[in-house]
Amino acid sequence: MHLNQLLLFISTALLLSLAPGPDNFGVLGLGVSTGRRAAMGFALGCAAGCLNHTLLAVVGVSALLAASPIALKAVQWMGAAYLCWIGAQILCNVLARRGFVVTTGNAQDADRFLPHFRRGLIANSINPKVAIFFLAFLPQFLSPSGWPAWAQLSVLGLLFALCAALVFGSIALGSGWIGGKLRDNPVIQNLLEATTALLFLGLAVRLICSDLRPPTARSA
Repeated sequence: MHLNQLLLFISTALLLSLAPGPDNFGVLGLGVSTGRRAAMGFALGCAAGCLNHTLLAVVGVSALLAASPIALKAVQWMGAAYLCWIGAQILCNVLARRGFVVTTGNAQDADRFLPHFRRGLIANSINPKVAIFFLAFLPQFLSPSGWPAWAQLSVLGLLFALCAALVFGSIALGSGWIGGKLRDNPVIQNLLEATTALLFLGLAVRLICSDLRPPTARSA
């Protein structure tokens, strides 16, 4: 693989990671409403999820998924349901502090790294939009005279995950710092967390309403 090819890919991956989407919106919302640890956990979990999509692209599972409308729709609903679950958990934490509901212990994980890392990893891994994106994007940077295709895809996927970790991690740190200034007021904290919960619910609706057919099927 040529250096110019890799530099072009890295710059493109950084720009794509900055583009508005459920991952960086989720990191931003958690950073402002919950704190740096939660946001950083979710950020690195989302970045790690890119490795899962790289593996799926290498072994051909993403291609099979894109070719099966039923399987694609099933994963689409799974991803939306998981985003709804994250939003509901955040909303329950807000209501618990207000005394409206009794939680089962999830409130204590609100600002911890590992629970949000798992959430970010799962949310990204079962997002069919990311699977289709990797299937369409990574092969554009393959070199026919370079390493085997699977090796090139693996390297490109790893680089994309590192770029995503850099961008999402920066968003986590910045939003966590801003949120730290705002969360001193309990009313503002509750409002921020409720807004973040609604953000995840809105992302779930957006995913359900998305047309996930491959480009060839849309243009046919």
